[in-house]
Amino acid sequence: MSIKKITVLVNSQKELSEGIYSMWLSVGSLAEEVKPGQFISVYSNDNSRLLPRPISICEVDVKREAIRIVYRVVGDGTREFSKIRANDSISIMGPLGNGFELTKEPAILIAGGIGIPPMLELAKRLDCEKTIVLGYKDALFLADEFVPYGKVIIATEDGSAGIKGNVIDAVNAEGNSAKTIYSCGPTPMLRAVAAYAKENHIIAWLSLEERMACGVGACLACVCKSKEKDHHTNVNNKRICKDGPVFNALEVEI
Repeated sequence: MSIKKITVLVNSQKELSEGIYSMWLSVGSLAEEVKPGQFISVYSNDNSRLLPRPISICEVDVKREAIRIVYRVVGDGTREFSKIRANDSISIMGPLGNGFELTKEPAILIAGGIGIPPMLELAKRLDCEKTIVLGYKDALFLADEFVPYGKVIIATEDGSAGIKGNVIDAVNAEGNSAKTIYSCGPTPMLRAVAAYAKENHIIAWLSLEERMACGVGACLACVCKSKEKDHHTNVNNKRICKDGPVFNALEVEI
């Protein structure tokens, strides 16, 4: 598969919650190549911002040849993206990285914050019994869209919806017979998920978050510690953009 920078048309954009935006992009046959857990690099139209922003792919519509990204405004680049409207154009590169390995056995999906969007396409494609645990600080987004694909459990820090507490509190309260855990979210959450999986002898696949520059593994700006030496650098690290962002929890130290 040849990955190159392309210019695509924006089909639609809307604000889902304060500072959280959903954008559909018309990407042609590229939509057929996407695997759950992959991401795209989105480029600014402002020449003063040279580096693209990595944004996970939330959903794919192969028939419409479109992909969806859901992102949070956190700086000038994403603030610029939030001003884009339907029929505008934007440059992207992707799909990038390695996605989740799909299982047929019972699974639990655990996601928090802006780690929630990439789990939607995963939930759609997993052909197994699924429990979906979504963690929020307060305002919900995307939660209703998971309902057709499995049992949804919500955890909020302030107790405004679902279980008051974090995602592990929700998992412990529910109980499960999962053979596999899929997780995406902030690093402290992923550490807790990895520890839970190890304690309960469950395979865990973690999608790591990290600041990226090139997005294709050349600059080594987004490395994480690994249990084994990387063939690219001959040291104990992995490139999140190229070797990940999805890793088996036993592969990496977070």
